[in-house]
Amino acid sequence: MSRSAAIDPATGIAHGRRAESSWAGWINVVVAAVVMMATLPGRTQGLGLITEPMLRDLGLGRVSYATVNLWATLLGAAICLPIGRVFDRAGLAATTAVLTALLAVVVWTMSGLTGGVVALFALVLATRALGQSALSVSSITAVGKSFDRTVGVAMGVYAVLLTMLFAAAFTAVGASVQINGWRTAWAQVALGLILIAPLTFLLREPRRPGPPSPPIASRAEGVAPEGQQAQVEAEPAGGASLTLGAALRTPAFWVFAGATSLFGLVASGLGLFNEAVLAERGFDYSTYVRFLTVTTVIGLVGQLGCGWMSMRVPMPRLLGIAMFFYGAALLMLPHVTGPTGLWTFATLFGLSGGMVTVIFFAVWRRGFGPAHLGRIQGAAQMLTVLASAVGPLIFAESATRLGSYFPAIWMLAPSVLAVSIVALRVKLPVLERG
Repeated sequence: MSRSAAIDPATGIAHGRRAESSWAGWINVVVAAVVMMATLPGRTQGLGLITEPMLRDLGLGRVSYATVNLWATLLGAAICLPIGRVFDRAGLAATTAVLTALLAVVVWTMSGLTGGVVALFALVLATRALGQSALSVSSITAVGKSFDRTVGVAMGVYAVLLTMLFAAAFTAVGASVQINGWRTAWAQVALGLILIAPLTFLLREPRRPGPPSPPIASRAEGVAPEGQQAQVEAEPAGGASLTLGAALRTPAFWVFAGATSLFGLVASGLGLFNEAVLAERGFDYSTYVRFLTVTTVIGLVGQLGCGWMSMRVPMPRLLGIAMFFYGAALLMLPHVTGPTGLWTFATLFGLSGGMVTVIFFAVWRRGFGPAHLGRIQGAAQMLTVLASAVGPLIFAESATRLGSYFPAIWMLAPSVLAVSIVALRVKLPVLERG
């Protein structure tokens, strides 16, 4: 406990801003970043590392595998809501350890797969549900529950750690696939998950609520139905909290969840076909690789800058700025012809990606409180996963039916810009003690 934290004589609960920056909170940031890295085998980029050799080994076609991946992603998203309730009730540390261990078993089993679409579907579904969905919710919840006003700064640091860890993981696993083959590489990933599982016991929960607090009034601006007050609860370490039901009745939830889902939809489609999209504009593979490196570095700048600005600028305004950058980048992409245009696009693309990452991680605690954070973030995460499953199909259909990826971009860019305008006008719920 921080020495500057005051003790409420009625409840014995510590208060004070400095307590939220305790070592326990920052340990949670580091462990949460490692947990998010552990989701790699359940993510599109992680599965992409073994897609080509696995398809050759198992004798599967691309259409069959794309169908398997689509339904596995969609069904895997369903765990986001119930797992949030489990985190809120059973605690993060033990639940996260069990999930990580289960993912290790699934990845190990997948490394020995000999064939069969049904078996592959079951294993990909399990990696999506445990990795992309459940452990992702655990990771962002761990940080969100550890900080209050400074959650934006914490999420900025978390996002930077995350980027560095994923970069290292992609490099290591990719090299192993090239040297040892996909089966050995995937078995090594399973071993890494087993080693990570015990680290999750370092996660620390914030202090649980004590005796009932005074009544709490909620001014969720433009939220509750007429004559009905939003349902909130007290949380000693972080003030009032909206329940999941109350959060779903707020415009802010749908604007932030919708904006990040739209971002994820476009990013998943571009990410899967990025090389082909740039090739349409005349850029070769080496330029594509440099583009990935540059956008990653610029993304770090966006993450750090957004984390710092979150202490001074309202979250809706930051979201509006980020989505404007993203929409502008999409509109200019079909017209990029040379290095100047490409690196201008890369700058806007990287900055917006870094900002949206931090905003998605930080806004739920800031706007809706800590008591039901797992369930609220689980609902938002489910929407982003669903959108990311649809994105590649939109881009693939555009290329197949219209001969180019850019019609999909022309269709989606105005939607991104429209969301940026809506974000500037929305307000987060205001929770006050009565």
